[in-house]
Amino acid sequence: MLIEDYFQEIRNIIDTCSVVRSSNVNYETRSNYRGFIRGELNFSDGSVLYLPEFVDVKTMLDREMYSYHYEDASKNLIFRYDNTRHHKKLNLPNYPHHKHDGSEENVISSNAPMLADVLNEIVVLLR
Repeated sequence: MLIEDYFQEIRNIIDTCSVVRSSNVNYETRSNYRGFIRGELNFSDGSVLYLPEFVDVKTMLDREMYSYHYEDASKNLIFRYDNTRHHKKLNLPNYPHHKHDGSEENVISSNAPMLADVLNEIVVLLR
């Protein structure tokens, strides 16, 4: 897969999500296989999802860095998935992947979700 193909997949996921009201996402090609995505998605209730991803798609999809930070209209954290290596002492089974659920302090183990998974979680929360 080429990085432009992955970028198009992300565009399609965003464009087909019924609860996304607007988006501002930048796609930066670093090579044929590596790229950086940064942006925000705005939802009908005023909530926002901020997303940076640094990916390498040469042999398989490798998100070297990702964060899906979702907050309400008052800028209160609802959740954030990321793979920042700052919670090693918690001995999470899927380290470095984790989720901040409702607060920065409430860190739980998590698989590495894809953007589509995160958007599906938001769809459920907005019902």
